[in-house]
Amino acid sequence: VQLQASGGGLVQAGGSLRLSCAASGRTFRYYSMGWFRQAPGKEREFVVGISRSGGSTNYADSVKGRFTISRDNAKNTVYLQMNSLEPEDTAVYYCAAGSYFRDPAGYDYWGQGTQVTVSS
Repeated sequence: VQLQASGGGLVQAGGSLRLSCAASGRTFRYYSMGWFRQAPGKEREFVVGISRSGGSTNYADSVKGRFTISRDNAKNTVYLQMNSLEPEDTAVYYCAAGSYFRDPAGYDYWGQGTQVTVSS
């Protein structure tokens, strides 16, 4: 599975962005998906995950109520709607396939990342 993340950019605090992660191949629907992020000088951290069917999700406490993950298996795409963005959300965001839990070791494939910058 090859993953291509897009949708990042520069936004003011309080604004919104929607990230997309497009997957190649017909097996996308068999993979749970997750989003991670990595800020400069910090370790990569889990943001949110979604099960293969989309019926289960798993959010980091820091984004609950502000971010929403969804997927469209017909389009081989997973989305991350980010609202009420804060400067602390500034990071490179990565999508990954293979799990929807917090441990990055559970993911088999990673996208290249898209930069999100939130100005105060």
